[in-house]
Amino acid sequence: MNIKFLLIIILLTFTFLTSSFAQSINVSKTGTTAATFLEIGIGAEANGMGAAFVSRATDATSLYWNPAGIAQLVNNDAVVVHANWIAATNLDWAGLVLPLGEFGNIGFSFTSLSMPDEKVRTVQQPEGTGEYFSAGDIAIGVSYARNLTDRFSIGFTGKYIQETIWHMSSSAFAFDIGTLFRTDLFGGMVIGASISNFGTPMKLSGIDTRTFAQVDPSVYGSNDQIPYSIDLDSWGLPLLFRIGVSTNAIKTQDYRWTVALDALHPNDNYETFNVGTEFAYKEFLFLRAGFQSLYFVDPNTGTADRSFFKQPLYTGEGGLSLGIGVNSKMLFSSNVVRFDYAYRNFGVLDGVNYFSVGIEF
Repeated sequence: MNIKFLLIIILLTFTFLTSSFAQSINVSKTGTTAATFLEIGIGAEANGMGAAFVSRATDATSLYWNPAGIAQLVNNDAVVVHANWIAATNLDWAGLVLPLGEFGNIGFSFTSLSMPDEKVRTVQQPEGTGEYFSAGDIAIGVSYARNLTDRFSIGFTGKYIQETIWHMSSSAFAFDIGTLFRTDLFGGMVIGASISNFGTPMKLSGIDTRTFAQVDPSVYGSNDQIPYSIDLDSWGLPLLFRIGVSTNAIKTQDYRWTVALDALHPNDNYETFNVGTEFAYKEFLFLRAGFQSLYFVDPNTGTADRSFFKQPLYTGEGGLSLGIGVNSKMLFSSNVVRFDYAYRNFGVLDGVNYFSVGIEF
């Protein structure tokens, strides 16, 4: 059964590579989905490895990358994440995983993208009207995962998503599904795959769509305060398919060197690769590096020919990431606390700093 499953994974990977990178139309579909905050990678460990993490999900951040990963946890695990995101926004995330023994594991996650209040400005009052507006996004998820065999795990997440701006809001429900398959190949290679954000479309609604009009301006004295509401379009969620592999290139009693590769197929951008690596010393000190969006072709600089061997290695914005982590046991306790930091370069945009704190108890 394991051999058949592995052959299916290899076939899917081959299909992904040959179909996605052989496209001849240079259309990215950027800006065609709602709730794009769901595409922001979670956790300093994952981002330090260039977001090549779908097969490396080993802690509570698995709730984001691959819900099947939480099936491997035997202890309670909690992680909180903070990042000073682009354009003075703040990304915060919290996740908790609770093992249920032979019944599998459950997890809970909360994501928030927020911004400081801004002045309401108009043409007549460019310095502000005295009012302030804000915008923010949240996602609340509940996950379940279990090991179907000693090698194969599967996980599911159901989540509620909400976006707000001033007096307007929209909401949706979505599902994630993920799998992990552990092999004996190449030093214990792990194959992971996930589909994220399969759900209902989002449509803004609220009093900001309400305005007034004059039914017939040609008629003297006609009412110019007839209320009506603007009908807005609905937008789908950023559906994302990930498939990746990771393995230990070196593993001794004191040292471990892990390499990982992910292939991504989003519905609102080009297909890309993420690569990452982690060097561990006695599972205490961790050094990480990675590169995101390999073989991404910017529509302004790329070519129309998207075949794999003819496109440049990278023409996107930024992509390099670096990270460091430390695991430490608490005094007078068997609990383990993890501190992780990562930096990701975004080129002309400001670099992003990720901070994560986790506890295994």
